[in-house]
Amino acid sequence: GPTRKMPLTASAMDFFQLFVPDNVLKNMVVQTNMYAKKYQERFGSDDAWIDVTLSEMKAFLGYMISTSIHHCESVLSIWSSGFYSNKSIALIMTQSRFEKILKYFHIVAFRSSQTTHSLYKIQPFLDSLQNGFDSAFRPSQAQVLHEPLIDEDPVFIATCTERELRKRKKRKFSLWVRQCSSTGFICQIYVHLKEGSGADGLDALKNKPQLHSMVAKSLCQNASGKNYIIFTGPSITSLNLFEEFEKQGIYCCGLLSTRKSDCTGLPPSMLNNPETPQFRGQYRIRMKGNMSLICWYNKGHFRFLTNAYSPVQQGVIIKRKSGEIPCPLAVEAFAAHLSYICKYDDKYSKYFISHKPNKTWQQVFWFAISIAINNAYILYKMSEAYHVTRYSRAQFGERLVRELLGLEDTSPSH
Repeated sequence: GPTRKMPLTASAMDFFQLFVPDNVLKNMVVQTNMYAKKYQERFGSDDAWIDVTLSEMKAFLGYMISTSIHHCESVLSIWSSGFYSNKSIALIMTQSRFEKILKYFHIVAFRSSQTTHSLYKIQPFLDSLQNGFDSAFRPSQAQVLHEPLIDEDPVFIATCTERELRKRKKRKFSLWVRQCSSTGFICQIYVHLKEGSGADGLDALKNKPQLHSMVAKSLCQNASGKNYIIFTGPSITSLNLFEEFEKQGIYCCGLLSTRKSDCTGLPPSMLNNPETPQFRGQYRIRMKGNMSLICWYNKGHFRFLTNAYSPVQQGVIIKRKSGEIPCPLAVEAFAAHLSYICKYDDKYSKYFISHKPNKTWQQVFWFAISIAINNAYILYKMSEAYHVTRYSRAQFGERLVRELLGLEDTSPSH
C-alpha cells in the first residue's frame, strides 16, 4: 500500500504530484523555452512566441489530460464549436497559444555528446517517474509482467474514416509493466523501441523469447531478494529465466505454450498431449528441485511452470456453469491474479490520453502520464481522502484537469 499518509483534504493534484512534482514541470518549462530559442535561431524568429510559464505548462498538460476523459479525436476540439468543445476550460488559454506550446514542447532540448540511448528525450522523465512509483507505494507479494492495453478506444476507432485510420502511424515501441496484482498499481515501466529490423527491434521482440526474457529482467531489476511472486504470460515463461530469478530471491508462476514459450530444458513427454482422453481437472506433474511443470486439463491442455507453489497443494477453479473444477493451487493463483489484471485493463485502459503525436518520445510521454494518473487514483482510493469525496476515476480526472488549469483551489484548508 501507500508509504505515506495523505491528509483528508488532499486534492487530485496532490496525488498526481507524488509522481510529477513541480520541479519536473519546471524542467519542462526550461527545456521547452530552450528548444524554442534553438529552433528559432535555426529556422527564423517566431514573433508570436513568448516564453512559456509554469502555470501555462500545467494548463497545457491539463488540456491533454482532458482527452483521456472525453476521448475527443483531437485536443483542438476543445476550442471548436462541435460535440467535443469545452467552453468552461477553453477560456484559460487560446488555441493559438496552445498550438505554439505543442510545437516547441520538450523534456530534453539538447542531445549531449555522451548520449546514445534512443529515448534520451524522455529518459530523465521516466527515471523521475520510476523514483516516484518506488517511493510512494509498496507492492504486494504477487505481481504480474504484461503489456497493458493502450490502444485507442474501440468506439472512437469505429467512428474514424478509413483515411484517418491509414494516417495513424503504428506505434514504434512496445510498453511493458510490472504491476501489483492485488491493487493494479503499476510499479515499473519498460519501453522497448522498434529500431530498424535488428535483433533488438520490436518485430524481433515478438518472435524471440530471449528478448522477452530481457524485458522481464529489466522489469525485475529492483525486485531481487524481496520474495516476490511474479506471474508471467507464455512469451516470458521459460525454465532458464525462472531458475535465474530464483537465485535472486524472485519466485515465478507462468503459463507455458509450446508455440510461444522457450521450452528449452523441459521434458518433451509433458509438452505433448496424451493420447488417452482426459477428464476435466486431471493433471500431471514433473518436478526438478523447486520447479514444477504442471499439465492440467480443462477443455484443453494448459501447462504451468512454477517454483512459487507446491504442486501437491490443491485449489479449485469456479465456473458459473460447471461448478468447481479441481486443480493445483498454482493454477488457481494464476487465474485469480490474471483476472484482476483483466479487470484493471477494462477499468483503466479507457483513460489513456487519446492525443496521438507522430514523435515516438511524445507517444511514450503521454502513455507514461496516463499511467501516473491511474496510479495516483489508486493511491487516492486507498487514502482517507477517498472516504471524504469518493470520486470515480472519471471525476478524479476532471478534478485534476480543473486543478491544473487553475480553476480549483488546491491549497490545503486549515
